[in-house]
Amino acid sequence: MRNRFLLCLAVTGLVGCESVQTTQGGAVGVDRNQYMFSSLSSSQVDAMAAESYEKILAEAKAQKVLNTKPALVKRVRKIANDLIPTVEAFRPDARDWNWEVNIITDDQLNASCMPGGKILFFTGIIERLELTDAEIAQIMGHEIAHALREHGREAISRAYTTQMGTQVVGALFGLGQASMQAADMAVQYGLMLPNSRSNESEADLIGLELAARAGYDPNAAVSLWQKMAAASQGNPPAFLSTHPSPGGRIENLKQAIPRVQPLYEAAR
Repeated sequence: MRNRFLLCLAVTGLVGCESVQTTQGGAVGVDRNQYMFSSLSSSQVDAMAAESYEKILAEAKAQKVLNTKPALVKRVRKIANDLIPTVEAFRPDARDWNWEVNIITDDQLNASCMPGGKILFFTGIIERLELTDAEIAQIMGHEIAHALREHGREAISRAYTTQMGTQVVGALFGLGQASMQAADMAVQYGLMLPNSRSNESEADLIGLELAARAGYDPNAAVSLWQKMAAASQGNPPAFLSTHPSPGGRIENLKQAIPRVQPLYEAAR
């Protein structure tokens, strides 16, 4: 955190890095300061994500693997409809996002929520892990949390800041121009690569609270990650490659459950 702040501070006047409050802290108390590239708006990142999402859906449709299991689609969309209203606890504007939920028939253990509310699940994560509705809600809440906290925009900002900071230093010392592909690389970094461990921990906590507010048992977070740990067998799925260790994550969730248990009881 300190290094990131110092980096932003060093180039603020040149590349416009600013402190941003994306969400309220909620019962779980996620209140880390975030620093974003000021010339990159939320709407721009949402548009990038929407375009990427449409390409994924188009490819899946062409391969005849999009929404091929109606009962499962109905189940997952029902859980999403339960969770989406609870986002108001963290950021009221998100309730009005253009939410979309789709499923691709694929054996991989994967799920995501892109910036702006574009949710995607793969059948493998549900069927191979034999997930309950409450466990699906934990995954979905976790992925929604990434979107609420704008972790994608934050990652793009970090890439922009690092790259542009390098360009500035190079220009000052006569080292020449960096590649014009830097912006494209930054977008790919922010939208496609795994999140940092700190972002994953934030998403765990916010997702836990979202699910509890929607009436899903928070203890499902523990059973979910136990299943994930068993399935990984020391080789976690790609989207878990930077996640906290299963043991540490489960312990953190256990400590947070008492904070959201009253919300769950009230929602039942």
